[in-house]
Amino acid sequence: MFIIGHRGARAVEPENTLRAIRTGMDCANYVEVDVRLSREGIPVIMHDTMLDRTTNGTGPVNAHTLEELKSLDAGRGESIPTLEEVCRLVSGRCGLFVEIKERGSETAISRVIREFGLKDLFVVSFHQESIIAALSHLPGVRTGIIVSKDTASLPGAAQELGIDAVLPKFALLNDALIAEYHARDLLVVSWTLNTPEEFMVAASLGIDGFATDDPCRARKYFQARKKFHESE
Repeated sequence: MFIIGHRGARAVEPENTLRAIRTGMDCANYVEVDVRLSREGIPVIMHDTMLDRTTNGTGPVNAHTLEELKSLDAGRGESIPTLEEVCRLVSGRCGLFVEIKERGSETAISRVIREFGLKDLFVVSFHQESIIAALSHLPGVRTGIIVSKDTASLPGAAQELGIDAVLPKFALLNDALIAEYHARDLLVVSWTLNTPEEFMVAASLGIDGFATDDPCRARKYFQARKKFHESE
């Protein structure tokens, strides 16, 4: 079961910054980032549509140029990274989950991904249209659909889309759902798990991976669990 550093390692570092990504890379198999576009259409790493929560700026991300975005403090003196900077940082060192936040940004995002040729990569989104667009720009790229509510038709729809993974909210998980996804050769990658109790449930359910805000805590839990079982 692989571990994904959610927004890098947002429990311990400013989310979606290079600092958070470096910390996440220490313990995770993958790091996950959220991508939006600057005013001139450059892919930048930001979860919210607005700057206010995570930076000292205000207003919509897409109302600002890259230069303006780079001048902001995203926490502990960190700037807002570009997708290009993230790809350069993780290349050959860690896997990457790229979440497309905005419909219409797929061409610009795919251009950067194609330039770096990352091998250990998933492109994911809540928007099926974004996944379809990403596949058209990046044939063969691994993709996943993010799910926050129960949708009975999703397993079949996901298989028809030709995606590789389904990313359901942790509260949606159950044995029957996971078995159905696996029967259709879909990976199950859940979010966002942060407690030992959640890690234990994930292990018992047999999911393929999960996102966590503190990947080092998750890694330590599974290392301790492995030692315990080996000593029995």
